[in-house]
Amino acid sequence: MRNRTMCKAGVRAALLCGATLMAQGLALAQAPEEEAETTPNATTRQEVDGEEMIVVTARNYVPDGSMSATKTDAPLLETPQSVSVITRDQIDLLNFVDVQQAIRYTSGIVGENYGPDLRFDFLTLRGFAPIQYIDGLQAPISSTIPNVGVDLYGFESIDVLKGPSSVLYGSAPPGGLYNLTSRRPSSAFGGEIGLRYGSDEYFQINGTVTGALADGVAGRLTALYRDRESQVDFVDANRLFLAPSLRFEAPWGTQITVLGYYQHDRVDGDTNGFLPAVGTLLPNPLGRVPVSTNLGEPDYNFYERDQFGVGYQLLQPIAQGWRFEQNTKWFDYSEIQNVIYGSGLGPDNRTVLRSNFPYKEDVQEFATDNRFHGEFDTGAVGHRLTAGLDYRNFRNASFFGFAAASPIDLFDPVYNAAPIVTPDFFPFTSQRIEQVGVYLQEQARIGGLVLTIAGRQDWLDTRNRNADTRREVDKFTYRLGANYIFENGFAPYLSYATSFVPVAGQDRLGNAFVPSTGEQFEGGIKFERGAPGDPVRIFASAAAFSVTQQNIPTLDTSPGAGPFDQIQVGEAQVRGFELEGVARIRDMLTLNGSYTYLDAEVTASNVPGELGNRLVTTPRHKLSLFVDYTLQRGALAGLGFGVGMRHLSSSFGDNANAFRMPGTTLFDAIIHYDLPNWRFAINGTNVFDDIYVGRCASLSNCIYGQRRQVIASVTRKF
Repeated sequence: MRNRTMCKAGVRAALLCGATLMAQGLALAQAPEEEAETTPNATTRQEVDGEEMIVVTARNYVPDGSMSATKTDAPLLETPQSVSVITRDQIDLLNFVDVQQAIRYTSGIVGENYGPDLRFDFLTLRGFAPIQYIDGLQAPISSTIPNVGVDLYGFESIDVLKGPSSVLYGSAPPGGLYNLTSRRPSSAFGGEIGLRYGSDEYFQINGTVTGALADGVAGRLTALYRDRESQVDFVDANRLFLAPSLRFEAPWGTQITVLGYYQHDRVDGDTNGFLPAVGTLLPNPLGRVPVSTNLGEPDYNFYERDQFGVGYQLLQPIAQGWRFEQNTKWFDYSEIQNVIYGSGLGPDNRTVLRSNFPYKEDVQEFATDNRFHGEFDTGAVGHRLTAGLDYRNFRNASFFGFAAASPIDLFDPVYNAAPIVTPDFFPFTSQRIEQVGVYLQEQARIGGLVLTIAGRQDWLDTRNRNADTRREVDKFTYRLGANYIFENGFAPYLSYATSFVPVAGQDRLGNAFVPSTGEQFEGGIKFERGAPGDPVRIFASAAAFSVTQQNIPTLDTSPGAGPFDQIQVGEAQVRGFELEGVARIRDMLTLNGSYTYLDAEVTASNVPGELGNRLVTTPRHKLSLFVDYTLQRGALAGLGFGVGMRHLSSSFGDNANAFRMPGTTLFDAIIHYDLPNWRFAINGTNVFDDIYVGRCASLSNCIYGQRRQVIASVTRKF
């Protein structure tokens, strides 16, 4: 333990030293006129009518655009799709730690579906699990989870695209996807260094610094080290994140931004839940299972992950109104775990059967997106044209083992009671996927009317190396939309979009499964007031939609079918309504609010009793509101308070709808004090410490939601 503590101290000291040296070097490279504030938000001391004021500016708190939605710089008002953008200003001022927290006040999407997981962001978007993208390219997701858990601190924003997005991104679930945009270098010197400490021995040091390195060259370095425990006993997790970037600008207009990141994670002692339903969701005559219960083997269980991504973005002006963009990245992702977990409860209601499941996977991916943009007029019609080609080469290999492990007492666990032998690994998946897509998008504007039409053709080549098989699939998807922009800031819209997802396997007659397809009808209205820098900024939207996914594999119940044979006759439909608003008023009052109604059900299935069931982890209602106010005048100038409320109605944790999670209402709070170059804050999550079950996927797989968590932070900006 002593050596481990010294190691932690060494890592912290190294990060502090490295950030300081980088900051000094960049500061020396600045011309005096370039020493401007480049962090997204800043605190200044101002004098108005002879009275001193403390003003916290956040120019980008309210979003006005999303490159992810159209792969152009089109404003959100001209995008015929519901899109939520969580900016760096929102992330910083509300002190969000991960994506699961950041979407708490966003409509259409819910997180923490497996409680406070320390490795991944478990999300559900309009009834389906969204795929993660990084800088517009699909993340190197594993064969089991559609995100890679990369740390939120390294990114400028989260774009949540709701509904089918295959027309620009290829294979994607019908519920949508989300994209993380990396922090970029700036030629003006600036940055920050911060410390956090809180519940469950949460310790974090983080920093970012940017500035000019030479004429036409700017750099940024972002770093984070985190060490924390969990609300579950005997769990310890640490993370190291580094993200260097460089931007080169040529006199003739060419711009190349090199982006990289590296992340190492180690979680010791975790079981990732797997508590029995009896004693958590359901009553147990012996009592309630404590939230802190660990049914694994703390000295044996571990999860370790290393990942990196490196690439570049090229911007090349061609002619008046025309440019070429290329976005390329190489990803590498590897994870390994040993985990003993609870897999059943005995008739005495206290003896828990356990299993041993080691797992490892390696993923490599090369992805590139190349597109031409043109903006021009033909008479009274303005055109924004995008034509692109993207390519993705994905390879993975995964292995697992499985064996029974010794039982344990649910209410008095004793560890290391029997020798542990790790079972041998067996191949699970080994595949190579090549995807090529060509797409064309036109946004035509006639007065206040904006018409969007887009189409895409994809070709996928999938090779299963374990079975020595190869499969080729091609699919066409499209989107049609119309927005009308009124001068008062309102913009109603209508759209129709399609999507597809390849499906592995075949039916009992040997026919390969065709892609699962999705379609969505959506109509809504958006409202925007103000521009960056204006004293009052508001962006609000309302949307009604119907999403349908077809060709879902379901059990084959025809005569002669085996117990595991499947047939593609399943269908799911999600109908809903969303309201969302973000506002910042005179740099004093901020509002984040949303409401979601989702009617998500299975509309076709061969499984007895499944027809009409609700989709998992999809509450019918989600209501959230966060209000924050900062004093600008008087002796308490710079002091601010915020309170948030989140309500989720009941949801189901399994496809059979046997386990209903009751609805829950949680409250969050923040107290902060801002001075020029300094911010002090205390954040509270679930401040009334409600104990609730986040999900039960089976009788032996339940996990509690996040209990009260309080984190204090101090940030020094420069």
